[in-house]
Amino acid sequence: EQYRVLDDKVRRRTIELERKSEEIALALSQNEELLLNILPKPIAERMKDDERTIADEFADSSILFADIVGFTSLAERMGPAGLVTMLNRLFSQFDNFSDELGLEKIKTIGDSYMVAGGVPLPFSDHCEKIARMALLMQEFVNDQPLFDGKRIMLRVGLHAGPVIAGVIGKRKFVYDLWGDAVNVAARMESHGLPGKIHVSHAMKERLQNDFVLDYRDTIEVKGKGPMATYWLDGLAKGRSKRS
Repeated sequence: EQYRVLDDKVRRRTIELERKSEEIALALSQNEELLLNILPKPIAERMKDDERTIADEFADSSILFADIVGFTSLAERMGPAGLVTMLNRLFSQFDNFSDELGLEKIKTIGDSYMVAGGVPLPFSDHCEKIARMALLMQEFVNDQPLFDGKRIMLRVGLHAGPVIAGVIGKRKFVYDLWGDAVNVAARMESHGLPGKIHVSHAMKERLQNDFVLDYRDTIEVKGKGPMATYWLDGLAKGRSKRS
């Protein structure tokens, strides 16, 4: 009888431990999934390996900034639910494009969207990939239904160059990029026009064999002075946005 009681206790304890092990495994899996939603996978792996300071320098990268034109006015007229629904629809599809092309979404700030190529893992055709993403984004936004009889429009800027990348913060930490390339890409967006993709001369040099580009003008860019800039109008004949 004593052995029977002991065996029963061991069996119940084993079942309890197995259940707790499953709960722990599920929690770890959920934590990892959450971490991968915040950070690029290679960066998340480095943090799990207890790397204290994550800071990398990339000699070559491409940066895309996009901004919804007239966002403040849209927000006032749409209301909270409509605004969040619209942003979620657009940005979720932008995330899909980024994943499909092997690019890295960096962050959203309000109605602005930032994505990078060549980080955190370098690859050679990141400029072409990010140009394709810009075209897909504009195409998707152009296909959206009218709001108050008006089309939602996107302004996009592209630039290529060196950046520093790293993780900052203890709470709500973020993988971010810094450097002149980031600043110029932001200027390309802010100095652009609705429905257009505005690119720097450095980006134009990287894209001219596979894409259609038109010279815009030499414009005065805040913090940079006169710069020759271009419009990215589409792919060269026979090219695919998703290739």
